[in-house]
Amino acid sequence: MYASALGAASEAAGGQNYPSGALYVVATPIGNLADITLRALHVLQLADTIACEDTRHTQALLRAYGIDKSNAQLLAVHQHNEAQAAQVVIERLQRGERVAYASDAGTPAVSDPGARLVASVRQAGLPIVPLPGASSVTAALSVAGIAGDDAQHGAFVFVGFLSSKSSERASAIEALALDARAVVLLEAPHRIEALATALATLGERPLTIGRELTKQFEEIATIAAHDFPGWLQRDTNRSRGEFVLVLHPALVAAEPGAEQRILQLLLAELPLKTAVKLTADITGASRNALYEAALAMKKGQAEA
Repeated sequence: MYASALGAASEAAGGQNYPSGALYVVATPIGNLADITLRALHVLQLADTIACEDTRHTQALLRAYGIDKSNAQLLAVHQHNEAQAAQVVIERLQRGERVAYASDAGTPAVSDPGARLVASVRQAGLPIVPLPGASSVTAALSVAGIAGDDAQHGAFVFVGFLSSKSSERASAIEALALDARAVVLLEAPHRIEALATALATLGERPLTIGRELTKQFEEIATIAAHDFPGWLQRDTNRSRGEFVLVLHPALVAAEPGAEQRILQLLLAELPLKTAVKLTADITGASRNALYEAALAMKKGQAEA
């Protein structure tokens, strides 16, 4: 179907240098097959091995573009085997192979497998080449229309998937309510109604919903957070598909010292390291300082 693109890919990207023994981190479409780059197509053709989240999914993608790779050239590297599979990739790189890594959709290592693989390859002293492209995060931000003149203009925090446990999710959202930046969340269809109910507590805070981005039934809407459950209920189809949500910046900036309150809320529901990481992501405060504060809080609770 898209085989004619291969010639254009070779012409546009073929003159560049593609060193052997390098890992190529390849962004793939998040929905629309036409959203792949010519450079990605060229590297997928060139690669000796394609490491991928799901070999069946990637093989179907390759065939759609007319790229012929045997099953032996595909290597499964997913969240359950990433540490072990990274060693296989390193061995192939050390033999001089070009290895491309592609997750099922979008840019690898952004709420997808790939980060552990990249870290292992870097630790082994081998080169890594990014091939940028489709990302649901930047796609949603680009249509959210977030604007302003304050110091936080353009700042956002990527949180990804919140906990599936209602108490932990509620604590995280209570903490996000104090953040003056935009917040990007991801959610699956079977959990979207629970998330909508939890986000409704944020009242009038604007929320941009991206459903099935770049796919045939793409839907984008900006509403008040408290209207989210009703928005879903008005059309049963709206509970289907993958979601990217952008919470617009809070109308009132967090008060000085709010990071302590956020940390306290998260510590009540999450392990210490997780609470510190999320607080740092939300507030921009020093992770080391937050870690010390968390230890002091835990010590105070133990002595009380």
